[in-house]
Amino acid sequence: MRGFLISRLAHALPAAWVILSVIFLLSRGLTNQPTEADGSLAGNLAVHVTTPTQNRLAEYALRKRRGLDLPLFYVSSRATPASGGVAWRWRWNGVHNQYHVWLCGLLRGDLGRSFRDNQPVTTLVSRALTCTLPLTIGAFITIAGAGWGLTLLLAHYRSIRPVVVTALHFLQTLPLFVVALLLLLLLANPDFLDWFPAYGLARPENSTTGLYQLLSSLYHSVLPLFSLVLVSLPSFVVQWHNALQQELKADYILTARAKGVRPSLVIRRHALRNALLPAITYLTDLLPALVAGAVVVELIFALPGMGRLIAESAAARDFPVVLSGVVLIALVRLLAQILADWLYYQADPRIKLEA
Repeated sequence: MRGFLISRLAHALPAAWVILSVIFLLSRGLTNQPTEADGSLAGNLAVHVTTPTQNRLAEYALRKRRGLDLPLFYVSSRATPASGGVAWRWRWNGVHNQYHVWLCGLLRGDLGRSFRDNQPVTTLVSRALTCTLPLTIGAFITIAGAGWGLTLLLAHYRSIRPVVVTALHFLQTLPLFVVALLLLLLLANPDFLDWFPAYGLARPENSTTGLYQLLSSLYHSVLPLFSLVLVSLPSFVVQWHNALQQELKADYILTARAKGVRPSLVIRRHALRNALLPAITYLTDLLPALVAGAVVVELIFALPGMGRLIAESAAARDFPVVLSGVVLIALVRLLAQILADWLYYQADPRIKLEA
């Protein structure tokens, strides 16, 4: 297992590094274009700006604070006029460049500072993850448990199978924002059913206990969590159910039934485990999908999570925060792939852990 992990990381980390490097270089190229936020920040740095010189000094101070005064990469080119056209001259900038500073900080766990408020990106991300991690992990566990229960239910009770499968296919057609808005209108509407809060999280007070704060946070997370579950659960159950129905037609199942094994034991001990392989593929792809779905859910329910932070940072062109979100998504994708291989091996020991 250790050799498998090392080999898998050796293949995946270089690819992730190339993708992140390309995104960093493209985002820093866009950073050179001024925005309204840049103008307001520059105005705060230079009060009562009246001359173009003071404007340039304020802009330079802002760029220096962001680290944009350094060259972008190890090498740079400059177009110079020449006889008959334009000549490009290449220059070696050494390690004093934006990419090198960002890469060294990333290896140390330093994601830089936000362009908007100059706060450390690690502080913003860790604060947002306290909302996103419980939401996505809770949705993942709920989908896995409910998928297992519904699959067994459909296998044991054939009479309800057409109704349940039809309902699951109907839920598959609904996008996430529609499901979230329907839950919001049906269960958080004073004119209909005002059972759950419509947005935000509970604000902890000094007089409240830790248990009360936990229950209050869970109460506020019910609708966002069920939005993610209702969108992702149907595909998981339908895929696992179809694989299980194929396994129940296999010869070894007929042999077990001919020996007098109870139908419930045939399904649980024989067919269900062999039908796991297609479900594992979907289940591991579910982790990155839930992270992406958290963006929509956190915007609709006004949750201070990672998805909302990335969306607001992208709108404000706060690229250090956006890039940190890309780093986290890449790590989740890498962990999901490793988890899939490990689950394949647990479900079928005949599968070898190979890179």
